[in-house]
Amino acid sequence: MNIIHVLAFHRVATAGSFTIAARLAGVSQPTLSAQVRALERSAGASFFERSGRGVRLTAAGEQLFAATRRLAEAMEEVGRLLAAGRSPARGHLRISADSAVHVLPVLTELKKTAASLGFSLNIDNSAAVMARVLKGESDVGVMARSTADQRLFSTMIRQDRLVLLVGKRDPLAERKRARLTDLSGRDLVVRERGSITREVAEARLASGGIKTGQVFDVGTREAVGEAVAAGFGIGLAFASEVGRDPRLVPVRIHGADVAVAEYAICLSERRSLGAVAKFLETARRLAIRNGWLTDRGDAGA
Repeated sequence: MNIIHVLAFHRVATAGSFTIAARLAGVSQPTLSAQVRALERSAGASFFERSGRGVRLTAAGEQLFAATRRLAEAMEEVGRLLAAGRSPARGHLRISADSAVHVLPVLTELKKTAASLGFSLNIDNSAAVMARVLKGESDVGVMARSTADQRLFSTMIRQDRLVLLVGKRDPLAERKRARLTDLSGRDLVVRERGSITREVAEARLASGGIKTGQVFDVGTREAVGEAVAAGFGIGLAFASEVGRDPRLVPVRIHGADVAVAEYAICLSERRSLGAVAKFLETARRLAIRNGWLTDRGDAGA
């Protein structure tokens, strides 16, 4: 048995693609493919069903993957032991997030405790954040979408809620709470498709049989606020994202489940590595310290 060939199989099984696995491993795709083929020849079995869009594990591949997961965990532990005493937070961390509000507190804390760590931040919707992490374009993602994808490690770092965002002169601005039925016939301003804000809102409105007026798509949280202030309609946003714009009034949603959660994600095989591990540890510690994992909503009130 060649351990390099076994690890090559594990990387491809984890990534679901020879191309992505090769990029993450820092080797050429032909090299990685040759290593997997050598393993298949030595075992006398095929581990992958190959297609134009990626690969799928065969029954034999599923059995081997279950074993290589344990091997990968053991090697990560060896890596942690060998890295003991070295700074875990050097280098450059690439982060994608669906909201700067949820990720900046973590980066602020990292700046204090790991000054040698640099970072770049990309803001997009949750679907794009997940895609960038899976492709290896980002080391860490922060998004309001849970995932059962075994290629990804995910940990909750915040609980939040959707609120209505209304103009100062809107009738709803006089109230502390509103129901989703108050949106009947009203124009809405929401994030583009792929954002969890929009998904949650559309699901709750559909389940309640509530028909709104015109829906305006905008690309960012800031654009939602500007459109609401300009009179385009009622906005929807995370409670934690609402700033202090005097033109806008946040109104809590009463009587509906509009709770959401924010997650930090990374490729499973990277969760214990250097700066990624430091980010996850810092995010979780801040969440516990600041009580961000407790939902103080009143959905059923």
